[in-house]
Order: sequence, then structure tokens, then C-alpha cells
Amino acid sequence: MKAYVFPGQGAQFVGMGKDLYDNNAEARELFEKANEILGFRITDLMFEGTPEDLKQTKVTQPAIFIHSVLLAKSLGADFRPDMVAGHSLGEFSALVAAGALSFEDGLRLVAARAMAMQKACELKPSTMAAIIALPDETVEEVCEDIEGTVVCANYNCPGQLVISGEVEAVDAACEKLKAAGAKRALRLPVGGAFHSPCMEPARAELAEAIERTNFSAPVCPVYQNVDAHPHTDPAEIKANLVAQLTAPVRWTQTVKNMIADGATEFVELGPGKVLQGLVSKIDGSVAVSGMQ
Repeated sequence: MKAYVFPGQGAQFVGMGKDLYDNNAEARELFEKANEILGFRITDLMFEGTPEDLKQTKVTQPAIFIHSVLLAKSLGADFRPDMVAGHSLGEFSALVAAGALSFEDGLRLVAARAMAMQKACELKPSTMAAIIALPDETVEEVCEDIEGTVVCANYNCPGQLVISGEVEAVDAACEKLKAAGAKRALRLPVGGAFHSPCMEPARAELAEAIERTNFSAPVCPVYQNVDAHPHTDPAEIKANLVAQLTAPVRWTQTVKNMIADGATEFVELGPGKVLQGLVSKIDGSVAVSGMQ
């Protein structure tokens, strides 16, 4: 069985999507529609901007979403997923690719999500940090003992977690985790504490936008970040998307569940190869490939 997976923030690069724009008429039309919906020429920033331009949350998230979805569309009848999943932002790409959301509605939601997250980041200094080579349980226990807000945000693969929260709490946790034997406990260059309680103001804003949006049943199960389980019911999908902002991304569990349910091949659609690497680390027996 074939699983398609879609990357999240951090996979962007200058020049992303340019081949699609130049060589695929349908993609070019949707790129221009995206420029119109967003109210600025995101294509200019994707194709010829600077890495700094692309790092802005309001640019990064729509750019990765557009690139990922248009890659799926470019496959035409060859895109026949048995199951899909996306990492954080990538969940929106997965839902559009699987027919649960239109391209236009998906892009509007991603743009609304990015702006809401940006605003939440500006309310309080917050950050994220990568923790390498410790068991999940050790990281969870250390975070629970720290004063202030710090939680496990991304379960990326065994031995690779990301923690998220208030700057002081994250720094304190990093020190304790190094003392506990972490090979690395390193702050990430991000705008704020994604997938933590610090995103609560954004969650309320996103909930309104999602409530107003029409969702359909997807053509295949969508494995969602909040519980790592497959979903096809539009009401459940919507509730999980809202919860995702303040809940951890359970990527390790997601991939394991997809394999348990029959996935033998994973194809990453979108910029970079991050998810291909993570899937291989979670289970080296499955085939991985990608398009970018």
C-alpha cells in the first residue's frame, strides 16, 4: 500500500516550485490563483526571494502548502493514495490532496493559521528546541519538572524530539536534558512555541476559520497529528485540525500506525527530504521516495 506524506515548516528553499510553474499549465494557473488569494506575489518570493523572505511564517506556510499540493495535482491519475499524512502544516496539504478541502479553501486556512500563529508568537517570547538521543519518556519527565510552560511538541522519530514553550522554560529544560545525556539540546531558529499552550490565542482564531469552511470526506484515510489515527469523518478532521495547534505532532506514532495498517511505500510530496529521513529512521524496512 502506498502512503503519501507532506512536509511542514522548515523544508522551504529558494526556487521551490519553479519547475512546476514553468512546465505545468494547471500548476501555473493555481500559482496565480494563490497570488490573488494571498494578496501578494508569493511566487516571486518562492522562486527568487531570499532565505530570510521565505522564513517569515506568513510566507513559509503558504509556500510549502502550495508547492506540496501542486506536486500531488501534477501526478494526475497517478496520484492514487491508500493513505495520507502531513507533518504539522503538511496536514493541510494532505487534506487537500485527498479531496477533503478545495485548494482555495485550504490556502485560505493555511494563511489564516500562519497569521494567527505569528500574532501568538508576538504576545510572549517563546521558542522550540531539538533534543537528540534521549528516550521520549526522559524528555517528558524533565519537561514536567520545569517551572513555566515547556512541552514535547514534535515526536519526529525515535531519539529526536522537539520541545516547545516559554524561552526561559525551554532553556532550563535544555540544560537538564544535556545533564541527562542528550547528545544535543539546541534552540531552533523559529518564531515561537508551536504545538504548545503558547498557541492558545491562535487556536481560538483558527477554530472560527475552520468552522466556516466546508470539508468533505477524503478519498482515503488521513492520519492526523493529534492522535496518529486515520480519519475520514469531516467533523472529526476539523476538530483535530483545531486541536493540532496546541497539541504535539505525533509523527513517530503516525508512521508506525500507517505501517501497521499496511503501508509498504512512503512518497514525500513537497520541498526537502526531511520526512523521507524520518520515515527511514522509524522503520528501515519500508520504501521511501519523494518529489520536490
